[in-house]
Amino acid sequence: MQQWIMDVMEQFGYFGVFLLILLENVFPPIPSEVILTFGGFMVTQSEKLNFIGMLIASTLGAVMGALILYYLGHLLGLKRLEKIVDRYGWILRLTKDDLYKADNWFKKYGGIAVFLCRFVPLVRSLISIPAGINRMNIVTFTLYTTVGTVIWNAVLIYLGYSLGENWEKVLHTFDTYSNFFYILMAVVIVAGLIYLFKRKPKGES
Repeated sequence: MQQWIMDVMEQFGYFGVFLLILLENVFPPIPSEVILTFGGFMVTQSEKLNFIGMLIASTLGAVMGALILYYLGHLLGLKRLEKIVDRYGWILRLTKDDLYKADNWFKKYGGIAVFLCRFVPLVRSLISIPAGINRMNIVTFTLYTTVGTVIWNAVLIYLGYSLGENWEKVLHTFDTYSNFFYILMAVVIVAGLIYLFKRKPKGES
């Protein structure tokens, strides 16, 4: 799959990134880590590609994929989706437990879960479904999704860009320390955002 992803990106550029990230959100087994880090590496190899373009293409793909799942949840509801996953989930490597895990995250943390789950493997795609099921405001959903997606994509694209030809080292790190790495990454990002939001502007008493 990794070679296929790389071939699509090399052939179609930004559109390939958009399409693959969209598919990654709808079909979670496609790894965004490969798409984004390789995308960062591609920026160093092509005069036609740049960091901002890569970030915009990947973010548009992710938001579009999230909206598809949002409306899927909105239209079908949890019980119908449970039956679909029970019958066809093996194709996507999904289980009913995955579906209920995302639903519980949403019910426990509310709208902020849509943002936080953008940094959690698999759940970052599935969280869109309970958001749709529970009729979350579409503007709020899109805002949370976009902000979380921009941060996640920017970090991985930058890692691929910084490492250059050694971009695959990021994948080995994800494979070896995946759970720890994801949690650490999420904590650092969220802590940084909290700090920025709480910090008073200069000159304010």
